[in-house]
Amino acid sequence: MSNSRAANKMKAKICEQAERYDDMVKEMKDLIQGSDKTDDPLDEEERNLLSVAYKNVVGQRRAAWRVLSAKLESPDMNEKHRELTEGMKKSVENELNGLCKEVLKLLNENLIPNPENVPAKIFYLKMKGDYYRYMVEICGESPSREDSVKKAESAYDEAFKIAKEKLPQSSPIRLGLALNYSVFFYEIKDSPKEACELARSEFDEAMNVIEDAKEEVYKDSTLIMQLLRDNLTLWQSEREADDQDD
Repeated sequence: MSNSRAANKMKAKICEQAERYDDMVKEMKDLIQGSDKTDDPLDEEERNLLSVAYKNVVGQRRAAWRVLSAKLESPDMNEKHRELTEGMKKSVENELNGLCKEVLKLLNENLIPNPENVPAKIFYLKMKGDYYRYMVEICGESPSREDSVKKAESAYDEAFKIAKEKLPQSSPIRLGLALNYSVFFYEIKDSPKEACELARSEFDEAMNVIEDAKEEVYKDSTLIMQLLRDNLTLWQSEREADDQDD
């Protein structure tokens, strides 16, 4: 590892500790694209730093967008207040789209094409699906929606096929992918049946082998399994409520 890359990695870790996530993004971008970059693939720690950096800067803006969207649903908002809120929401959307396109460019041009191990490939494809999904969340009925949905599904599907073939059922990477892919089916594709089938199948398969999982992955795996079960409980109750309404 070059001295520059090692310095970027160390500074990114310091940024994480200080919750300076915008700075953390800059350090990870420089690590990947900087003039001193190498062709060496990211190690597991570097992949996680990249994920944490973008998850936080994008997550902040996703949360802001949801708050502003909820405010705009209020019937009591006066015209001036609505105008200002809509302007702020549009600004947040532009920031969100810019960040998603930024990380997708890193994935498509610098990370996914490089020959790496199986967990790394699945990790990057899952990220690709996630960030296209985030773009879909805010695009409304924009002409770009269909294209982003297709690209998200394609990335998730490719990752899931590899994971099913190459990773054990209790792998946190495989379970995390199943969690996000099922959310995509439920929230983006409006396919609760597929979402529940995917979540239940992966939960049940992991449940059969989790006691034999290595100690270093057991905690992460069981945490994700709990999230899968929570989603299943919620989604099934919502489906039952919809059936009663019908």
